[in-house]
Amino acid sequence: MGGLPGRNPGCSKCALKQGCESQAQTGQPCPAAGSSSIRHGIMVMSGKGGVGKSSFSANLGAVMASRGAKVGILDADLHGPNIPRMLGIGDRHLEGSSSGLRPVEAMENLKVVSMALLSSDADRPIVWRGPAKHNLIRRFAQQVDWGQLDLLLVDLPPGTGDEPLSVAKLVGRVDGSVVVTTPQDVAILDSRKAVVFSQMLSIPVLGIVENMSGMFCPHCGGRIDLFRTGGGERAALELGVPFLGRIPIDPEMVELCDAGKPLTLIRPESAVGAAYLDLASRIWGMLEASTAS
Repeated sequence: MGGLPGRNPGCSKCALKQGCESQAQTGQPCPAAGSSSIRHGIMVMSGKGGVGKSSFSANLGAVMASRGAKVGILDADLHGPNIPRMLGIGDRHLEGSSSGLRPVEAMENLKVVSMALLSSDADRPIVWRGPAKHNLIRRFAQQVDWGQLDLLLVDLPPGTGDEPLSVAKLVGRVDGSVVVTTPQDVAILDSRKAVVFSQMLSIPVLGIVENMSGMFCPHCGGRIDLFRTGGGERAALELGVPFLGRIPIDPEMVELCDAGKPLTLIRPESAVGAAYLDLASRIWGMLEASTAS
């Protein structure tokens, strides 16, 4: 994902230079550098807040990076940019270079771009209207020097408003969306809207993930269904999209997220760790299969 056309290093020698000036005026991405360095792109969505979408993005990215994939996370939740905190880089900042914004490296093979990495005041809210948010997302989408990535995860804010629309328009490579929900009826209802939103924009829905789906007793290992379960799977069946799997509740997840330590790396042998490993393998297989076809 390079910068705007006509303004990148090497533009003077590029075979696509002719006509770039008009594209630059309309904010279109560079035709030569757009998504050529990114193998796959996924939008991570939810119909409502509080379902664990950002913790899903952070832990999925960490699992894939730990297995050797080069992963980037674009935190497009401008009003609640929590990815840096969850990955332990909340005190870091983005830096500029001749080739664009340089993402912060959270761990080996995992890079992050977020509004939180631009602001020095974590308590200051972002009070912006749609055009200003669109412009920042355009900058994140087109002017970040990711280098070579196997996967770009775009963590979207909940709902189907300005930011998801901007990402769908501006991010050069989107292979599909993953919709995160919880078992409650109200979350399922809103997740269905996220699925339909993707379909309206002709973005393939890779599937639905049911987060906070029961837990395992730390003493006997028995399963406890704190909420009803199966709503995500039923919604997927009714909407004709894949059901990717369930992630159980682990009380340690909140504590580790606050400490900037992905549970999937600290306790990969846990039920949550196993669930994320299975999800990572399944999602990657779907992406590779879509490329092969």
